[in-house]
Amino acid sequence: MKLQKYQKCSKVTRGLRKAEFVLKNARIVNVFTREILKGDIAIEDGLISGIGSYEGKREIDLEGRYVCPGLIDSHLHLESTLVTPGELVRQAAQCGTTTFIVDPHESANVSGTDGIDYILDQTEDAPANVYVMMPSCVPATHVDDNGCILTAGKMKGYLEHPRILGLGEVMDAPSVINGSVAMHEKLQLFQDRVKDGHAPFLAPGDLAAYVLGGIDTDHECVDYEYAMAEARNGMQVLIREGSAARNLDAIVKGIVEHHTDTSGFCFCTDDKHIEEIRKEGHINYNVKRAVQLGLPVEKALQMATIQPARCYGLYRLGMIAPGRQADFVILDNVADLNVVDVYHCGKKIIKDEKAELKPCPPYLKNTVHVSGFSEERLKLKHPGTKARVIQMLEKQIVTRDVLEEVPWIESDGEKYFAPDGEYQKIAVIERHKNTGKMGVGIVKGYGIHGGAIASSVSHDSHNIIVVGDNDRDMAIAVKEMMRTQGGYTLVCNGEIYGTLPLPVMGLMSDAGYESVNEALAKMIPKAHEMGVKEGFDPFITLSFMALPVIPEIRITPRGIYLVNEDRMLRTPFS
Repeated sequence: MKLQKYQKCSKVTRGLRKAEFVLKNARIVNVFTREILKGDIAIEDGLISGIGSYEGKREIDLEGRYVCPGLIDSHLHLESTLVTPGELVRQAAQCGTTTFIVDPHESANVSGTDGIDYILDQTEDAPANVYVMMPSCVPATHVDDNGCILTAGKMKGYLEHPRILGLGEVMDAPSVINGSVAMHEKLQLFQDRVKDGHAPFLAPGDLAAYVLGGIDTDHECVDYEYAMAEARNGMQVLIREGSAARNLDAIVKGIVEHHTDTSGFCFCTDDKHIEEIRKEGHINYNVKRAVQLGLPVEKALQMATIQPARCYGLYRLGMIAPGRQADFVILDNVADLNVVDVYHCGKKIIKDEKAELKPCPPYLKNTVHVSGFSEERLKLKHPGTKARVIQMLEKQIVTRDVLEEVPWIESDGEKYFAPDGEYQKIAVIERHKNTGKMGVGIVKGYGIHGGAIASSVSHDSHNIIVVGDNDRDMAIAVKEMMRTQGGYTLVCNGEIYGTLPLPVMGLMSDAGYESVNEALAKMIPKAHEMGVKEGFDPFITLSFMALPVIPEIRITPRGIYLVNEDRMLRTPFS
Protein backbone atom coordinates (compact mmCIF):
# COMPACT_ATOMS: atom_id res chain seq x y z
CA MET A 1 0.00 0.00 0.00
CA LYS A 2 1.34 3.40 -0.95
CA LEU A 3 2.13 5.75 1.92
CA GLN A 4 -0.49 8.35 1.02
CA LYS A 5 -3.24 5.73 0.96
CA TYR A 6 -2.00 4.21 4.19
CA GLN A 7 -2.05 7.56 5.94
CA LYS A 8 -5.63 8.14 4.81
CA CYS A 9 -6.87 4.68 5.78
CA SER A 10 -5.01 4.53 9.08
CA LYS A 11 -6.86 7.60 10.33
CA VAL A 12 -10.07 5.65 9.81
CA THR A 13 -8.59 2.59 11.49
CA ARG A 14 -7.67 4.64 14.58
CA GLY A 15 -11.03 6.40 14.70
CA LEU A 16 -9.59 9.83 13.81
CA ARG A 17 -11.97 10.33 10.89
CA LYS A 18 -15.15 8.84 9.52
CA ALA A 19 -14.90 6.03 7.00
CA GLU A 20 -16.35 6.36 3.54
CA PHE A 21 -18.67 3.47 4.28
CA VAL A 22 -19.48 1.38 7.37
CA LEU A 23 -21.46 -1.82 7.75
CA LYS A 24 -22.94 -1.56 11.26
CA ASN A 25 -23.97 -4.31 13.66
CA ALA A 26 -22.60 -7.27 11.74
CA ARG A 27 -21.83 -10.78 12.84
CA ILE A 28 -18.41 -11.21 11.22
CA VAL A 29 -17.06 -14.64 10.27
CA ASN A 30 -13.38 -14.56 11.21
CA VAL A 31 -11.77 -17.21 9.02
CA PHE A 32 -8.43 -16.78 10.81
CA THR A 33 -9.76 -18.05 14.12
CA ARG A 34 -13.05 -19.73 13.14
CA GLU A 35 -14.98 -17.32 15.34
CA ILE A 36 -18.09 -15.24 14.72
CA LEU A 37 -17.62 -11.77 16.21
CA LYS A 38 -19.98 -8.81 16.51
CA GLY A 39 -18.85 -5.45 15.22
CA ASP A 40 -18.77 -2.84 12.46
CA ILE A 41 -16.74 -3.02 9.25
CA ALA A 42 -15.16 0.22 8.04
CA ILE A 43 -14.35 0.53 4.32
CA GLU A 44 -12.07 3.14 2.75
CA ASP A 45 -10.82 3.24 -0.86
CA GLY A 46 -12.03 -0.31 -1.49
CA LEU A 47 -10.14 -1.72 1.51
CA ILE A 48 -11.22 -2.84 4.94
CA SER A 49 -9.79 -0.20 7.27
CA GLY A 50 -11.04 -1.54 10.56
CA ILE A 51 -13.31 -3.88 12.48
CA GLY A 52 -14.87 -2.80 15.76
CA SER A 53 -16.90 0.34 16.45
CA TYR A 54 -16.86 2.89 13.62
CA GLU A 55 -18.75 5.80 12.13
CA GLY A 56 -19.11 6.35 8.41
CA LYS A 57 -20.17 9.01 5.96
CA ARG A 58 -22.51 6.31 4.73
CA GLU A 59 -23.77 3.54 6.97
CA ILE A 60 -25.87 0.41 6.55
CA ASP A 61 -27.28 -1.31 9.62
CA LEU A 62 -27.06 -5.08 9.04
CA GLU A 63 -29.15 -5.76 12.16
CA GLY A 64 -27.11 -8.79 13.13
CA ARG A 65 -26.76 -10.36 9.71
CA TYR A 66 -23.65 -12.41 9.04
CA VAL A 67 -20.73 -11.23 6.92
CA CYS A 68 -18.13 -13.59 5.48
CA PRO A 69 -15.26 -12.93 3.04
CA GLY A 70 -15.99 -13.05 -0.68
CA LEU A 71 -15.88 -16.65 -1.90
CA ILE A 72 -13.15 -18.00 -4.19
CA ASP A 73 -13.52 -20.54 -6.97
CA SER A 74 -10.08 -22.10 -6.99
CA HIS A 75 -10.36 -23.65 -10.46
CA LEU A 76 -12.81 -23.17 -13.32
CA HIS A 77 -13.11 -22.90 -17.06
CA LEU A 78 -15.21 -19.88 -17.96
CA GLU A 79 -15.91 -21.35 -21.38
CA SER A 80 -17.76 -24.31 -19.85
CA THR A 81 -20.51 -22.03 -18.63
CA LEU A 82 -21.42 -21.51 -22.31
CA VAL A 83 -21.77 -17.73 -21.98
CA THR A 84 -19.24 -14.95 -22.46
CA PRO A 85 -16.80 -14.51 -19.54
CA GLY A 86 -18.25 -11.22 -18.36
CA GLU A 87 -21.73 -12.67 -18.12
CA LEU A 88 -20.59 -15.67 -16.12
CA VAL A 89 -18.65 -13.53 -13.66
CA ARG A 90 -21.65 -11.28 -13.05
CA GLN A 91 -23.99 -14.22 -12.49
CA ALA A 92 -21.65 -16.13 -10.18
CA ALA A 93 -20.72 -12.95 -8.29
CA GLN A 94 -24.35 -12.60 -7.24
CA CYS A 95 -23.92 -15.98 -5.54
CA GLY A 96 -21.05 -14.60 -3.46
CA THR A 97 -18.05 -15.61 -5.59
CA THR A 98 -15.82 -12.54 -5.83
CA THR A 99 -12.62 -14.26 -7.01
CA PHE A 100 -12.25 -16.61 -9.98
CA ILE A 101 -9.06 -18.55 -10.73
CA VAL A 102 -9.52 -19.35 -14.39
CA ASP A 103 -7.79 -21.84 -16.66
CA PRO A 104 -8.55 -20.84 -20.30
CA HIS A 105 -7.22 -24.01 -21.84
CA GLU A 106 -10.51 -24.58 -23.67
CA SER A 107 -10.03 -21.34 -25.62
CA ALA A 108 -6.32 -22.01 -26.03
CA ASN A 109 -6.91 -25.45 -27.53
CA VAL A 110 -9.10 -23.89 -30.19
CA SER A 111 -7.40 -20.54 -30.82
CA GLY A 112 -4.06 -20.51 -28.97
CA THR A 113 -2.90 -17.18 -27.53
CA ASP A 114 -5.78 -15.41 -29.30
CA GLY A 115 -8.12 -17.43 -27.10
CA ILE A 116 -6.20 -16.54 -23.94
CA ASP A 117 -6.20 -12.86 -24.90
CA TYR A 118 -9.96 -13.05 -25.43
CA ILE A 119 -10.50 -14.33 -21.87
CA LEU A 120 -8.21 -11.66 -20.40
CA ASP A 121 -9.87 -8.88 -22.37
CA GLN A 122 -13.42 -9.99 -21.61
CA THR A 123 -12.77 -10.07 -17.84
CA GLU A 124 -10.69 -6.90 -17.56
CA ASP A 125 -13.53 -4.76 -16.15
CA ALA A 126 -15.59 -7.51 -14.51
CA PRO A 127 -17.06 -6.75 -11.04
CA ALA A 128 -14.84 -9.38 -9.42
CA ASN A 129 -11.23 -10.55 -9.25
CA VAL A 130 -10.46 -12.72 -12.27
CA TYR A 131 -7.04 -14.36 -12.32
CA VAL A 132 -5.72 -16.64 -15.02
CA MET A 133 -3.55 -19.75 -14.95
CA MET A 134 -1.49 -20.18 -18.12
CA PRO A 135 -2.68 -23.33 -19.96
CA SER A 136 0.01 -25.98 -19.66
CA CYS A 137 -1.16 -28.71 -22.00
CA VAL A 138 -2.21 -27.38 -25.39
CA PRO A 139 -2.71 -30.01 -26.74
CA ALA A 140 -3.53 -32.10 -23.68
CA THR A 141 -1.66 -35.20 -24.89
CA HIS A 142 0.28 -36.56 -27.84
CA VAL A 143 -2.89 -38.19 -29.23
CA ASP A 144 -4.97 -35.00 -29.42
CA ASP A 145 -5.98 -33.16 -32.60
CA ASN A 146 -6.60 -29.60 -31.45
CA GLY A 147 -6.32 -26.17 -33.02
CA CYS A 148 -3.00 -24.84 -31.67
CA ILE A 149 0.20 -25.72 -29.87
CA LEU A 150 1.26 -23.66 -26.85
CA THR A 151 4.98 -23.95 -26.06
CA ALA A 152 6.99 -22.53 -23.18
CA GLY A 153 8.33 -19.92 -25.58
CA LYS A 154 4.84 -18.65 -26.31
CA MET A 155 4.09 -18.45 -22.58
CA LYS A 156 7.01 -16.18 -21.70
CA GLY A 157 5.24 -13.04 -22.90
CA TYR A 158 2.56 -13.53 -20.25
CA LEU A 159 4.81 -13.88 -17.22
CA GLU A 160 4.59 -10.21 -16.30
CA HIS A 161 0.85 -9.91 -16.80
CA PRO A 162 -0.62 -8.84 -13.42
CA ARG A 163 -3.46 -11.35 -13.59
CA ILE A 164 -1.43 -14.43 -14.60
CA LEU A 165 -0.91 -16.40 -11.37
CA GLY A 166 0.83 -19.57 -12.48
CA LEU A 167 0.64 -22.69 -14.62
CA GLY A 168 -2.75 -24.23 -15.37
CA GLU A 169 -3.70 -27.84 -14.79
CA VAL A 170 -0.92 -30.11 -15.99
CA MET A 171 -3.01 -32.80 -17.63
CA ASP A 172 -0.17 -34.67 -19.26
CA ALA A 173 1.00 -36.39 -16.09
CA PRO A 174 3.18 -38.93 -17.96
CA SER A 175 5.24 -36.07 -19.44
CA VAL A 176 5.96 -34.80 -15.93
CA ILE A 177 6.70 -38.23 -14.51
CA ASN A 178 8.88 -39.36 -17.44
CA GLY A 179 10.85 -36.12 -17.60
CA SER A 180 9.68 -34.70 -20.92
CA VAL A 181 11.94 -31.79 -21.91
CA ALA A 182 9.06 -29.69 -23.29
CA MET A 183 6.95 -30.17 -20.18
CA HIS A 184 9.76 -29.43 -17.76
CA GLU A 185 10.56 -26.24 -19.65
CA LYS A 186 7.05 -25.08 -18.74
CA LEU A 187 7.43 -26.18 -15.12
CA GLN A 188 10.73 -24.32 -14.87
CA LEU A 189 9.20 -21.22 -16.40
CA PHE A 190 6.71 -21.15 -13.51
CA GLN A 191 9.02 -22.60 -10.86
CA ASP A 192 8.25 -19.87 -8.33
CA ARG A 193 4.50 -19.85 -8.94
CA VAL A 194 1.55 -22.14 -8.33
CA LYS A 195 1.26 -25.09 -10.68
CA ASP A 196 -2.13 -26.78 -10.87
CA GLY A 197 -2.43 -30.50 -11.35
CA HIS A 198 -4.73 -32.96 -13.06
CA ALA A 199 -3.89 -36.38 -11.72
CA PRO A 200 -6.73 -38.93 -11.56
CA PHE A 201 -5.82 -42.35 -10.22
CA LEU A 202 -2.03 -42.19 -10.34
CA ALA A 203 -0.17 -45.06 -8.72
CA PRO A 204 1.59 -44.09 -5.45
CA GLY A 205 5.06 -43.83 -7.01
CA ASP A 206 3.79 -41.88 -9.99
CA LEU A 207 1.84 -39.50 -7.75
CA ALA A 208 4.95 -38.83 -5.70
CA ALA A 209 6.99 -38.23 -8.87
CA TYR A 210 4.28 -35.88 -10.14
CA VAL A 211 4.52 -33.81 -6.95
CA LEU A 212 8.31 -33.96 -7.15
CA GLY A 213 7.97 -32.24 -10.52
CA GLY A 214 6.48 -29.22 -8.75
CA ILE A 215 2.71 -29.75 -8.96
CA ASP A 216 0.85 -28.03 -6.12
CA THR A 217 -2.87 -28.75 -6.50
CA ASP A 218 -5.37 -31.18 -7.98
CA HIS A 219 -9.13 -31.12 -8.60
CA GLU A 220 -9.57 -34.63 -10.04
CA CYS A 221 -10.17 -36.57 -6.81
CA VAL A 222 -13.43 -38.50 -6.93
CA ASP A 223 -13.22 -40.14 -3.49
CA TYR A 224 -11.85 -39.50 -0.01
CA GLU A 225 -9.11 -42.13 -0.19
CA TYR A 226 -7.40 -40.64 -3.24
CA ALA A 227 -7.88 -37.12 -1.89
CA MET A 228 -5.98 -38.16 1.21
CA ALA A 229 -3.22 -39.76 -0.88
CA GLU A 230 -2.72 -36.39 -2.57
CA ALA A 231 -2.94 -34.45 0.70
CA ARG A 232 -0.30 -36.70 2.25
CA ASN A 233 1.99 -35.79 -0.64
CA GLY A 234 1.54 -32.11 0.15
CA MET A 235 -0.96 -31.24 -2.56
CA GLN A 236 -3.82 -28.82 -2.01
CA VAL A 237 -7.00 -30.74 -2.90
CA LEU A 238 -9.59 -28.69 -4.78
CA ILE A 239 -12.94 -30.39 -4.12
CA ARG A 240 -14.95 -30.21 -7.31
CA GLU A 241 -18.70 -29.83 -7.62
CA GLY A 242 -19.66 -29.01 -11.18
CA SER A 243 -22.38 -30.03 -13.60
CA ALA A 244 -20.98 -33.40 -14.67
CA ALA A 245 -18.37 -34.20 -12.02
CA ARG A 246 -19.87 -34.06 -8.55
CA ASN A 247 -17.21 -35.20 -6.11
CA LEU A 248 -18.04 -33.13 -3.03
CA ASP A 249 -20.27 -35.61 -1.22
CA ALA A 250 -17.81 -38.49 -1.38
CA ILE A 251 -14.84 -36.41 -0.17
CA VAL A 252 -16.59 -34.32 2.48
CA LYS A 253 -18.34 -37.37 3.96
CA GLY A 254 -14.89 -38.90 4.44
CA ILE A 255 -13.55 -35.70 6.00
CA VAL A 256 -16.45 -35.59 8.46
CA GLU A 257 -16.30 -39.29 9.28
CA HIS A 258 -12.55 -39.29 9.92
CA HIS A 259 -12.39 -35.81 11.55
CA THR A 260 -9.79 -34.85 8.94
CA ASP A 261 -7.94 -31.55 9.14
CA THR A 262 -9.47 -29.39 6.39
CA SER A 263 -6.57 -26.97 5.92
CA GLY A 264 -5.41 -28.84 2.80
CA PHE A 265 -8.75 -28.53 0.99
CA CYS A 266 -10.50 -25.87 -1.12
CA PHE A 267 -13.58 -25.77 -3.35
CA CYS A 268 -13.93 -25.40 -7.11
CA THR A 269 -16.57 -25.81 -9.81
CA ASP A 270 -14.31 -26.69 -12.78
CA ASP A 271 -17.16 -26.94 -15.33
CA LYS A 272 -20.64 -25.68 -14.45
CA HIS A 273 -23.44 -24.55 -16.74
CA ILE A 274 -24.95 -21.11 -16.35
CA GLU A 275 -28.49 -22.42 -15.75
CA GLU A 276 -27.26 -24.58 -12.86
CA ILE A 277 -25.45 -21.62 -11.33
CA ARG A 278 -28.65 -19.60 -11.45
CA LYS A 279 -30.67 -22.51 -10.06
CA GLU A 280 -28.50 -23.84 -7.23
CA GLY A 281 -25.63 -21.39 -6.81
CA HIS A 282 -21.89 -21.38 -7.33
CA ILE A 283 -19.23 -21.81 -4.60
CA ASN A 284 -21.92 -20.92 -2.05
CA TYR A 285 -23.59 -24.19 -3.04
CA ASN A 286 -20.37 -26.10 -2.26
CA VAL A 287 -20.23 -24.48 1.17
CA LYS A 288 -23.90 -25.11 1.87
CA ARG A 289 -23.70 -28.76 0.79
CA ALA A 290 -20.58 -29.36 2.89
CA VAL A 291 -22.38 -27.96 5.94
CA GLN A 292 -25.40 -30.20 5.23
CA LEU A 293 -23.02 -33.17 5.29
CA GLY A 294 -21.83 -32.25 8.78
CA LEU A 295 -18.82 -30.00 8.21
CA PRO A 296 -18.77 -27.03 10.61
CA VAL A 297 -19.71 -23.87 8.74
CA GLU A 298 -16.54 -22.06 9.83
CA LYS A 299 -14.37 -24.80 8.29
CA ALA A 300 -16.44 -24.89 5.11
CA LEU A 301 -16.06 -21.12 4.74
CA GLN A 302 -12.30 -21.37 5.27
CA MET A 303 -12.17 -23.81 2.35
CA ALA A 304 -13.94 -21.22 0.19
CA THR A 305 -11.97 -18.15 1.31
CA ILE A 306 -8.68 -17.99 3.19
CA GLN A 307 -7.35 -21.37 2.07
CA PRO A 308 -7.52 -20.78 -1.70
CA ALA A 309 -6.28 -17.21 -1.13
CA ARG A 310 -3.18 -18.55 0.61
CA CYS A 311 -2.71 -21.36 -1.90
CA TYR A 312 -2.60 -18.92 -4.81
CA GLY A 313 -0.71 -16.14 -3.03
CA LEU A 314 -3.68 -13.75 -2.97
CA TYR A 315 -2.93 -12.38 0.46
CA ARG A 316 -5.23 -9.35 0.17
CA LEU A 317 -8.22 -11.59 -0.42
CA GLY A 318 -10.18 -14.28 1.38
CA MET A 319 -10.53 -12.67 4.80
CA ILE A 320 -12.12 -9.76 6.65
CA ALA A 321 -9.27 -7.90 8.31
CA PRO A 322 -7.53 -4.49 8.11
CA GLY A 323 -5.79 -3.91 4.79
CA ARG A 324 -7.67 -6.63 2.95
CA GLN A 325 -9.76 -5.90 -0.11
CA ALA A 326 -13.38 -5.17 0.81
CA ASP A 327 -14.90 -8.26 -0.80
CA PHE A 328 -17.58 -9.82 1.35
CA VAL A 329 -20.89 -11.61 1.36
CA ILE A 330 -23.84 -10.77 3.59
CA LEU A 331 -25.77 -13.86 4.69
CA ASP A 332 -29.15 -14.09 6.37
CA ASN A 333 -27.86 -16.80 8.72
CA VAL A 334 -25.17 -19.48 8.89
CA ALA A 335 -27.60 -22.36 8.83
CA ASP A 336 -29.09 -21.79 5.37
CA LEU A 337 -26.25 -19.57 4.06
CA ASN A 338 -28.60 -17.62 1.81
CA VAL A 339 -26.84 -14.72 0.09
CA VAL A 340 -28.44 -11.32 0.78
CA ASP A 341 -25.85 -8.98 -0.78
CA VAL A 342 -22.36 -9.17 -2.25
CA TYR A 343 -19.66 -6.48 -2.24
CA HIS A 344 -16.53 -6.23 -4.36
CA CYS A 345 -13.94 -3.57 -3.47
CA GLY A 346 -16.54 -2.06 -1.15
CA LYS A 347 -19.14 -1.65 -3.89
CA LYS A 348 -22.40 -3.56 -3.89
CA ILE A 349 -22.93 -5.87 -6.85
CA ILE A 350 -26.25 -5.02 -8.47
CA LYS A 351 -28.43 -8.09 -8.87
CA ASP A 352 -29.30 -9.06 -12.45
CA GLU A 353 -27.49 -6.03 -13.82
CA LYS A 354 -27.00 -6.55 -17.53
CA ALA A 355 -23.41 -7.13 -18.54
CA GLU A 356 -22.17 -5.15 -21.47
CA LEU A 357 -21.25 -7.76 -24.06
CA LYS A 358 -17.85 -6.93 -25.48
CA PRO A 359 -17.51 -7.68 -29.18
CA CYS A 360 -15.72 -10.82 -30.25
CA PRO A 361 -13.14 -10.70 -33.06
CA PRO A 362 -14.65 -12.23 -36.23
CA TYR A 363 -11.85 -14.79 -36.60
CA LEU A 364 -12.84 -16.33 -33.25
CA LYS A 365 -16.30 -17.02 -34.68
CA ASN A 366 -15.02 -19.04 -37.62
CA THR A 367 -13.36 -22.08 -36.08
CA VAL A 368 -15.32 -25.11 -37.36
CA HIS A 369 -13.56 -26.53 -40.40
CA VAL A 370 -14.65 -30.06 -41.29
CA SER A 371 -13.59 -31.98 -44.37
CA GLY A 372 -14.84 -35.25 -45.83
CA PHE A 373 -17.68 -35.98 -43.42
CA SER A 374 -20.55 -38.17 -44.59
CA GLU A 375 -23.19 -40.40 -43.05
CA GLU A 376 -21.56 -43.39 -44.76
CA ARG A 377 -18.40 -42.91 -42.67
CA LEU A 378 -20.38 -43.49 -39.47
CA LYS A 379 -20.91 -47.16 -40.34
CA LEU A 380 -19.00 -49.51 -38.04
CA LYS A 381 -18.18 -52.96 -39.41
CA HIS A 382 -18.69 -55.84 -36.98
CA PRO A 383 -16.12 -58.64 -37.47
CA GLY A 384 -17.93 -60.98 -35.09
CA THR A 385 -15.62 -60.44 -32.14
CA LYS A 386 -16.21 -58.73 -28.82
CA ALA A 387 -15.90 -54.94 -28.79
CA ARG A 388 -14.23 -52.42 -26.51
CA VAL A 389 -17.14 -50.46 -25.06
CA ILE A 390 -17.01 -47.09 -23.30
CA GLN A 391 -19.01 -47.64 -20.11
CA MET A 392 -20.27 -44.25 -18.90
CA LEU A 393 -20.90 -43.76 -15.17
CA GLU A 394 -23.61 -41.56 -13.68
CA LYS A 395 -22.43 -38.36 -11.98
CA GLN A 396 -18.87 -39.08 -13.07
CA ILE A 397 -16.63 -38.26 -16.01
CA VAL A 398 -14.44 -41.34 -15.58
CA THR A 399 -15.32 -44.34 -17.73
CA ARG A 400 -14.83 -48.11 -17.65
CA ASP A 401 -13.24 -50.14 -20.41
CA VAL A 402 -15.45 -53.20 -20.91
CA LEU A 403 -15.12 -55.98 -23.50
CA GLU A 404 -18.57 -57.21 -24.52
CA GLU A 405 -20.66 -58.80 -27.23
CA VAL A 406 -22.58 -56.07 -29.06
CA PRO A 407 -25.53 -56.30 -31.46
CA TRP A 408 -25.15 -56.30 -35.23
CA ILE A 409 -27.15 -56.30 -38.44
CA GLU A 410 -26.27 -57.58 -41.90
CA SER A 411 -26.38 -55.34 -44.97
CA ASP A 412 -25.09 -56.13 -48.47
CA GLY A 413 -23.30 -59.16 -47.13
CA GLU A 414 -21.48 -57.22 -44.38
CA LYS A 415 -22.09 -57.15 -40.65
CA TYR A 416 -22.37 -53.76 -38.96
CA PHE A 417 -22.73 -52.67 -35.33
CA ALA A 418 -26.44 -51.99 -34.63
CA PRO A 419 -27.17 -49.62 -31.73
CA ASP A 420 -30.02 -50.57 -29.41
CA GLY A 421 -31.39 -49.58 -26.02
CA GLU A 422 -28.20 -50.66 -24.25
CA TYR A 423 -25.44 -49.76 -26.73
CA GLN A 424 -25.18 -46.56 -28.77
CA LYS A 425 -22.71 -45.26 -31.33
CA ILE A 426 -20.33 -42.40 -30.55
CA ALA A 427 -18.02 -40.52 -32.93
CA VAL A 428 -15.56 -37.62 -32.90
CA ILE A 429 -14.87 -35.56 -36.02
CA GLU A 430 -11.80 -33.30 -36.27
CA ARG A 431 -12.95 -29.70 -36.79
CA HIS A 432 -9.89 -27.44 -36.69
CA LYS A 433 -7.75 -28.15 -39.74
CA ASN A 434 -9.88 -30.00 -42.29
CA THR A 435 -7.90 -33.20 -41.73
CA GLY A 436 -10.90 -35.47 -42.28
CA LYS A 437 -10.04 -37.57 -39.23
CA MET A 438 -12.96 -39.35 -37.58
CA GLY A 439 -13.14 -42.01 -34.88
CA VAL A 440 -16.21 -44.18 -34.27
CA GLY A 441 -16.89 -46.20 -31.13
CA ILE A 442 -19.51 -47.84 -28.94
CA VAL A 443 -20.87 -46.44 -25.69
CA LYS A 444 -22.96 -47.98 -22.93
CA GLY A 445 -24.93 -46.31 -20.15
CA TYR A 446 -25.88 -43.07 -21.90
CA GLY A 447 -29.21 -44.42 -23.06
CA ILE A 448 -30.40 -42.18 -25.90
CA HIS A 449 -32.84 -43.72 -28.38
CA GLY A 450 -34.69 -42.34 -31.36
CA GLY A 451 -32.13 -39.65 -32.13
CA ALA A 452 -28.70 -38.11 -31.58
CA ILE A 453 -26.88 -35.38 -29.70
CA ALA A 454 -23.85 -33.48 -31.01
CA SER A 455 -21.57 -30.85 -29.55
CA SER A 456 -18.50 -28.87 -30.52
CA VAL A 457 -17.58 -28.74 -26.84
CA SER A 458 -15.53 -31.91 -26.36
CA HIS A 459 -12.66 -31.61 -23.93
CA ASP A 460 -10.02 -30.58 -24.45
CA SER A 461 -9.43 -30.47 -28.17
CA HIS A 462 -13.04 -29.47 -28.83
CA ASN A 463 -13.70 -31.43 -31.96
CA ILE A 464 -17.28 -32.36 -32.84
CA ILE A 465 -18.59 -35.23 -30.73
CA VAL A 466 -21.85 -37.01 -31.51
CA VAL A 467 -23.76 -39.89 -29.93
CA GLY A 468 -26.91 -41.60 -31.14
CA ASP A 469 -28.73 -44.79 -31.99
CA ASN A 470 -28.81 -44.31 -35.77
CA ASP A 471 -26.49 -42.91 -38.43
CA ARG A 472 -29.07 -40.66 -40.08
CA ASP A 473 -29.73 -38.59 -36.98
CA MET A 474 -26.05 -38.52 -36.06
CA ALA A 475 -25.18 -37.14 -39.50
CA ILE A 476 -27.92 -34.49 -39.25
CA ALA A 477 -26.53 -33.43 -35.87
CA VAL A 478 -22.95 -33.13 -37.14
CA LYS A 479 -24.01 -31.07 -40.14
CA GLU A 480 -25.95 -28.74 -37.84
CA MET A 481 -22.75 -28.13 -35.88
CA MET A 482 -20.97 -27.28 -39.09
CA ARG A 483 -23.76 -24.87 -40.05
CA THR A 484 -23.81 -22.99 -36.73
CA GLN A 485 -20.00 -22.89 -36.27
CA GLY A 486 -20.41 -24.93 -33.12
CA GLY A 487 -22.81 -25.49 -30.26
CA TYR A 488 -25.17 -28.16 -28.96
CA THR A 489 -27.89 -29.83 -30.98
CA LEU A 490 -30.50 -32.51 -30.36
CA VAL A 491 -32.02 -34.51 -33.23
CA CYS A 492 -35.14 -36.60 -32.77
CA ASN A 493 -36.48 -38.98 -35.43
CA GLY A 494 -34.86 -37.20 -38.34
CA GLU A 495 -35.71 -33.66 -37.21
CA ILE A 496 -33.64 -31.07 -35.35
CA TYR A 497 -35.48 -30.64 -32.08
CA GLY A 498 -33.30 -27.81 -30.80
CA THR A 499 -29.91 -26.16 -31.25
CA LEU A 500 -27.88 -23.89 -28.99
CA PRO A 501 -25.37 -22.07 -31.22
CA LEU A 502 -21.98 -21.46 -29.58
CA PRO A 503 -20.21 -19.46 -32.27
CA VAL A 504 -17.41 -18.03 -30.12
CA MET A 505 -14.68 -20.63 -30.77
CA GLY A 506 -17.45 -23.24 -30.82
CA LEU A 507 -17.52 -22.90 -27.02
CA MET A 508 -19.58 -19.86 -26.02
CA SER A 509 -22.69 -17.92 -26.92
CA ASP A 510 -22.69 -14.15 -27.23
CA ALA A 511 -26.49 -14.00 -27.43
CA GLY A 512 -26.95 -13.61 -23.66
CA TYR A 513 -27.54 -16.13 -20.88
CA GLU A 514 -31.32 -15.89 -21.29
CA SER A 515 -30.98 -17.35 -24.76
CA VAL A 516 -28.66 -20.08 -23.47
CA ASN A 517 -31.00 -20.96 -20.61
CA GLU A 518 -34.02 -21.05 -22.90
CA ALA A 519 -32.33 -23.50 -25.28
CA LEU A 520 -31.04 -25.75 -22.50
CA ALA A 521 -34.40 -25.69 -20.69
CA LYS A 522 -35.91 -27.11 -23.87
CA MET A 523 -33.22 -29.62 -24.86
CA ILE A 524 -32.11 -31.15 -21.55
CA PRO A 525 -35.56 -32.49 -20.51
CA LYS A 526 -36.10 -33.77 -24.05
CA ALA A 527 -32.76 -35.63 -23.92
CA HIS A 528 -33.84 -37.34 -20.69
CA GLU A 529 -37.21 -38.11 -22.25
CA MET A 530 -35.28 -39.80 -25.08
CA GLY A 531 -33.56 -42.08 -22.60
CA VAL A 532 -30.48 -40.21 -21.36
CA LYS A 533 -30.17 -41.18 -17.70
CA GLU A 534 -30.95 -38.58 -15.04
CA GLY A 535 -27.46 -38.97 -13.59
CA PHE A 536 -25.97 -37.47 -16.76
CA ASP A 537 -25.98 -33.90 -17.93
CA PRO A 538 -26.69 -34.83 -21.57
CA PHE A 539 -24.20 -32.33 -22.98
CA ILE A 540 -21.50 -31.83 -20.34
CA THR A 541 -21.05 -35.55 -19.65
CA LEU A 542 -20.84 -36.23 -23.37
CA SER A 543 -18.18 -33.54 -23.78
CA PHE A 544 -15.76 -35.46 -21.56
CA MET A 545 -15.91 -38.70 -23.55
CA ALA A 546 -13.17 -37.35 -25.84
CA LEU A 547 -10.74 -36.36 -23.07
CA PRO A 548 -7.80 -38.79 -23.23
CA VAL A 549 -6.30 -37.95 -19.85
CA ILE A 550 -9.12 -39.43 -17.75
CA PRO A 551 -9.32 -43.22 -17.33
CA GLU A 552 -10.17 -45.65 -18.67
CA ILE A 553 -11.28 -45.38 -22.31
CA ARG A 554 -12.05 -42.47 -24.68
CA ILE A 555 -13.01 -41.74 -28.26
CA THR A 556 -10.85 -39.41 -30.39
CA PRO A 557 -10.68 -38.47 -34.10
CA ARG A 558 -7.95 -41.12 -34.39
CA GLY A 559 -10.06 -43.91 -32.88
CA ILE A 560 -10.50 -45.56 -29.48
CA TYR A 561 -7.91 -44.60 -26.87
CA LEU A 562 -7.09 -46.87 -23.93
CA VAL A 563 -5.89 -44.36 -21.36
CA ASN A 564 -4.20 -46.69 -18.90
CA GLU A 565 -2.27 -48.42 -21.68
CA ASP A 566 -1.58 -45.26 -23.73
CA ARG A 567 -2.73 -47.24 -26.76
CA MET A 568 -4.85 -46.26 -29.75
CA LEU A 569 -7.26 -48.64 -31.50
CA ARG A 570 -8.57 -47.83 -34.97
CA THR A 571 -11.94 -49.41 -34.13
CA PRO A 572 -13.52 -50.88 -30.98
CA PHE A 573 -13.07 -54.33 -32.54
CA SER A 574 -9.27 -54.01 -32.89
